[in-house]
Amino acid sequence: MEVSNDESPEEIRLKELRSRMVKEQIKSRGIRDKRVLEAMLEIPRHRFVLPEFIDRAYDDTPLPILEGQTISQPYMVAWMTELLDLHGDEKVLEIGTGSGYQAAILSKLARSVYTIERIEALSNLARRVLEELVIQNVEVVTGDGSAGLPEHAPYDGIIVTAGAPEVPPCLVEQLSEGARLVIPVGPSTIQMLTVVEKQKGKPIVSEEGSCVFVPLVGKYGWKERRQAS
Repeated sequence: MEVSNDESPEEIRLKELRSRMVKEQIKSRGIRDKRVLEAMLEIPRHRFVLPEFIDRAYDDTPLPILEGQTISQPYMVAWMTELLDLHGDEKVLEIGTGSGYQAAILSKLARSVYTIERIEALSNLARRVLEELVIQNVEVVTGDGSAGLPEHAPYDGIIVTAGAPEVPPCLVEQLSEGARLVIPVGPSTIQMLTVVEKQKGKPIVSEEGSCVFVPLVGKYGWKERRQAS
């Protein structure tokens, strides 16, 4: 691991924790895409967590952020990103900006990223952090992500970082031919990480494993009154 002479002891410490995170939590658990591993090494997760959680930023766990939402477990971010199978020239949509961390990872792997968040306070904070990190190929939008972002479709990949009761058909419609949608699907308590690949205009669905996300709320997600069910 390279260390710059301009880095403070704290920055060096956090970089070492990030390196250990990638080695012990991500690579050792089967993530093989070198570009994903490099992005996880490069993006400082501690910049996306609340100040009181900086010392836990590289732990193997989700963490609370504003508005009762969470920043996903590092392994889950890497796993979902690898499942998108990006090569570098794609236009990608993320639904559920949250802290902005997943969008930052995607920024290193795709040509352009649109990310949509229904909670304005989170959109504003994510936008600010991305600007501070000089990440210029991500556009943050405030709105109902369950409906996608049709004005910029089609997308070469869509990733949903909230649990949906079912796959919203409008998201499949917004995929390019051969592109993938990665989305947690199932009850509000536990979901199945699902990959939908568009082949000859039709969705080919596979299930990758169980996961737990906050609910996807919106027109094509959970309604407010159904979240506790």
